[in-house]
Amino acid sequence: MTPWLVLVLAMGLGLLAGSFLNVVISRLPRMLERQWRADSLAFLASDTDTPVSSDAGDSVRFDLAQPASHCPQCQTPIRWRDNLPILSFVFLRGRCRQCGQAISGRYPLVEALTSGWFVAAAWFWGSDITALCWALWGAVLIALAFIDIEHQLLPDHLTLPLCWGGLLASTLGWIAADPISALWGAALGYLLLWGVAQVYQRLRGQAGMGQGDFKLLAALGAWLGWQNLSILLLLACVLGIGHGFMRPRAQRLASPHFAFGPSLCLAAVLVLWAGRGQPVLLAF
Repeated sequence: MTPWLVLVLAMGLGLLAGSFLNVVISRLPRMLERQWRADSLAFLASDTDTPVSSDAGDSVRFDLAQPASHCPQCQTPIRWRDNLPILSFVFLRGRCRQCGQAISGRYPLVEALTSGWFVAAAWFWGSDITALCWALWGAVLIALAFIDIEHQLLPDHLTLPLCWGGLLASTLGWIAADPISALWGAALGYLLLWGVAQVYQRLRGQAGMGQGDFKLLAALGAWLGWQNLSILLLLACVLGIGHGFMRPRAQRLASPHFAFGPSLCLAAVLVLWAGRGQPVLLAF
C-alpha cells in the first residue's frame, strides 16, 4: 500500500476505535458499579442468612454490547446514520434527532483524538506490528484518561492488560524496550508511586493516591522501560500541579482531589514522542 493509503486506513480505523472507546468510557464504570453492588448484596445475604432485595435493573443485561446504542435522555435507539464517528455529531449539530437533547462533546473529542493518534502511529512507525502496538497503547490511554476524569477511577480491566501487553510486546521484540527493561519498568513503576502513597499516608493520616495510579505507572514502565520512569513521573507531576492551579478556586475548595491518571497518560505520550520508545535522555 502507498503511504497515503496507509494513513487513510489508519484514520478510518482510529475513528472506529474511538467510537468503541466512547462505549468503554460510558459503560465500563457502570458495569463495575453493578458488579460491586451485586457482590455486596451477595455478601450481606450470606452473612445474615436473610434475603436481600436488589435493584430490578441489575438483572437486565448490561455490557459493552447490550443494550444497543441509545439516547440517554429519551432512550430512543440510535440509527446507524446517526452513529457515524464525528460526522453524525456535526450533521445533528450536537443534539439528539428525537428529543433535541445536547450530546456530550466528549464523543467527537475521543473519536478525533483516537483517529489522530492512529494516523501519527502509522506516520512514525509505518504499517508494521510496532505501529499497531503503539496505536492500541494510545487508545487504552485515551480511555483511561477520560474514565479517570469523569469517575476518578482507573479500572484493572484496562491497566492490567496494558501492563501485560507491554511485557509481551517487549518479549516478542515489537517495541524498543527489551524484556529486562520492561520488567524492571513495571516493577519500579508500581513501587515508586506505592512508596510515595505510603509516605503521604504516614505523614497526613489519609490516603493521597489510588492504587490505580500505581498500576498505570507500572503499565507505562512496561512499555517505555525503567530508564524513562524518572522523566515520565517528573513530567506527570508538573502537569498535575499545573492542572491543580488551573482549576477554579470554588472547585478546589469543594474537592481538593483530582485525577492524576490523565497527567500520567499525557506525560507518557510526550516521553514516547521525544524518544520514539527509547530512553529519553539518550534520545536527546
